[in-house]
Amino acid sequence: MIALISPAYAEGGAAADGGIFNLVLLAGFVVIFYFLMWRPQAKRAKEHKNLVASLGKGTEVVTGGGVLGKVSKVDDNYVVLEVAEGVEMKFQKSSVAAVLPKGTLKSI
Repeated sequence: MIALISPAYAEGGAAADGGIFNLVLLAGFVVIFYFLMWRPQAKRAKEHKNLVASLGKGTEVVTGGGVLGKVSKVDDNYVVLEVAEGVEMKFQKSSVAAVLPKGTLKSI
């Protein structure tokens, strides 16, 4: 059946000039990538860096794993959290996800 169908060839059409269109399309993808992915991620990283730099003794925080605690010691790379009366755990500073409002942890 395929042998009965003859191939169709274009007769002498003009060459397609899509150079400018391709450059505009590429530039559009770069702009979309910047505003939807790179810029928000850089903003979040900057906010997290400021959050980690502002940690001090007595600050109530939550870690990325969901552990709530009050900061009892701060080191260059680590932070010690008091999670219960007399129970302290050591975490990397980068694992702190958020700072809680004062008075959230009343039992500690």
